Amino acid sequence: MANHKSAIKRIGVTEKKNLRNRMIMSGVKTAIKRFDSALASGDAEAINATYVNAVSTVDKAVTKGVLHRNAGNHKKAQLAVKLAAK
Repeated sequence: MANHKSAIKRIGVTEKKNLRNRMIMSGVKTAIKRFDSALASGDAEAINATYVNAVSTVDKAVTKGVLHRNAGNHKKAQLAVKLAAK
């Protein structure tokens, strides 16, 4: 356990950031899973809506620094490939 005041403070800050990052990444994964399930259902309107939501969620994660820019672009490209295949 940390003994210095600054080290104790850093532990608290790290825990908060870790929680925030996990929440954002969980949202990204959920949005992608919803898109995949919409693809499986075949409903065109639901597919387009969930695609837009998934891309937006990935972009927000990139903006907040949770995902690297290239990783976000890779995820969006994978979604676009799946969308074009349907």
